[in-house]
Amino acid sequence: MLLAADPELLAIVALSLRVSLTAAVVGFALGLPVGAALAMLRFRGRGALVVLSNTLMGLPPVVAGLVVYLALSRSGPFGFLAILFTPTAMVIAQVVLTLPIAAALSHRALAPRWAELGDPLRVDGAGVVGCGRVLAAASIPALATAFLACFGRAIAEVGAILVVGGNIRGHTRTMTTAIALETQKGDLPLALALGLVLISVALAVNAIGLALTARAA
Repeated sequence: MLLAADPELLAIVALSLRVSLTAAVVGFALGLPVGAALAMLRFRGRGALVVLSNTLMGLPPVVAGLVVYLALSRSGPFGFLAILFTPTAMVIAQVVLTLPIAAALSHRALAPRWAELGDPLRVDGAGVVGCGRVLAAASIPALATAFLACFGRAIAEVGAILVVGGNIRGHTRTMTTAIALETQKGDLPLALALGLVLISVALAVNAIGLALTARAA
């Protein structure tokens, strides 16, 4: 009823979903190969990368937002793109947060599978890409959980997107930034309503993801 009665709130929810899902998909797509490489390959510095990916899972959002802000500002290396305070900048900031989650959780999911299947796959002559495909197919439930963790991180994030998005009404305002704004204004009923919508959306997406995972398992 709240969404049906207020087109602005509907637009806020739509933007939140678009930004967070895009960031989760991109972050997972970039992090999965990293996690697979850490699970399958042995090379100098591998241990440091495993530690780094696990450490960056707890990267403070405002730090991620600041790094992206500096990179996209006029004096930054990518200032020529002129995408600061746009949904694109918000997606980039959330990708910085979701990529290490995808890498670390993918590594944890694929490493035990590689210990079981690595030798048989090598005996069969499978290449690195082929081995990765087999491992991913055998680890769909765990990888789906990793993706949902990425989405959960993105949809609930406020600090990074506030820094690079600016919380501009009708342009970069999401559910989390709107909740922060309405709380500061003292409009607690609206903030609580938005919070319930945010929780409902997160539950719905996670339920769909888990259902699809159960069918694939």
